[in-house]
Amino acid sequence: MQLRKAAVSRCILYAVLIITSLLMIAPFLWMISSSLKLEKEVFEVPIKWIPEKFQWTNFAEVFERGPFLRYYLNTVVIAVSVTVLQIVTCSLAAYAFSKIEFPERDTLFLLYLSTMMIPFAVIMIPQFVVIRTLGLLDSLLALVLLHAFNPFGVFLFRQFFMGIPGELSQSARIDGCGEFCAYSRIVLPLASPAIVSLVIFTFVAQWNDFLGPLIYLSTETKKTLQLGLRTFRTQYNQEYALLMAASLVAMLPTILVYLFAQKRFVEGVAVTGLKG
Repeated sequence: MQLRKAAVSRCILYAVLIITSLLMIAPFLWMISSSLKLEKEVFEVPIKWIPEKFQWTNFAEVFERGPFLRYYLNTVVIAVSVTVLQIVTCSLAAYAFSKIEFPERDTLFLLYLSTMMIPFAVIMIPQFVVIRTLGLLDSLLALVLLHAFNPFGVFLFRQFFMGIPGELSQSARIDGCGEFCAYSRIVLPLASPAIVSLVIFTFVAQWNDFLGPLIYLSTETKKTLQLGLRTFRTQYNQEYALLMAASLVAMLPTILVYLFAQKRFVEGVAVTGLKG
């Protein structure tokens, strides 16, 4: 009886998980289906999940409609640059907050971490004024510099570094290794799960950023993918087939990044979440 109850419970659990998964993936499947249809077929009822004739020309028309390739390159430059800078700046700060003893270290870390609670709407205008004063309006460099530092990344790295035995860096110092040497040769190579976690969080956030480019970029050739998707919205209607095709092309890099780094990402979140 107990085995039968356990089997029934497991079947119910699997059924609930399968139904929930299908509900969550349904919008993504509809996007793929719509990207391969004619405009008039997108909202047909009942939904035809598999089009009678695949419209592969939708993807070609996306790149012909405007400088979509330029939007893609701009987004890649911003996302990659910000990701690399955050790995460097956040890991350096986290090393100082976790491995170097100095007065009021923990208090300073809490103050720095508290900046995460400030809403973006509060700092949006001051940031704009600073960027305008520096003469960086309408440049990709403005978006890169604004996101080069991230308190969440510092917190993520610090939690991981706290789990690395201090004896390793102390042994390096005894052997004549400086702090930067201990950071770059001892501590950072052990932090690959934390690095992968921050890469995924940062890359996806920058790739999907809409408000930042909308505020700071005005030249058409400097805009990003999220702004470029508005090309398929006119004053009177929206071209949903082309919009879905463009959205599918735009989201492929984030899916690939997660798929390749999934194992390390889960490990990094688990490890950094357990260290207090």
